[in-house]
Amino acid sequence: MAAKIRLQRHGSKKRPFYFIVIADSRSPRDGKFIQKLGTYNPLTVPATIQLDRQRALDWLNKGATPTDTVRRILSFKGVLYLKHLLRGVKLGLFDDATAMEKFTKWTAEHDAQIKKRQEDSYRNKRARRPMPDRRPERKTEGESGGEG
Repeated sequence: MAAKIRLQRHGSKKRPFYFIVIADSRSPRDGKFIQKLGTYNPLTVPATIQLDRQRALDWLNKGATPTDTVRRILSFKGVLYLKHLLRGVKLGLFDDATAMEKFTKWTAEHDAQIKKRQEDSYRNKRARRPMPDRRPERKTEGESGGEG
């Protein structure tokens, strides 16, 4: 059985919401799956991703192949980087503590970047919003210069 990590679509028409699941490669997109790893909502800015890193890493180590979109999601969440670091530990390039230190440092930098993007998006949205129109001041009868 070839396992794939892929997206399973939910949500209504034009409002997609996805589950990230482990499924047999022969099963249909929205069909039977083995395990649910998390969720992905592309409608929010930035996209909301909930993922169980440890289970995803376990499945990658077992040989599950992610689809292109899921590969980008796993990369974004750091699962592929963690797999890369753990392979370095297995090869003896560095110890487990160094790998976890590198991953923690990367996570902190990544979270800071995400926070900055969210703030920039919020500022841009506020800047694009039209300002409420002010009512023009009413002229009193004495100020009108047309009659005389």
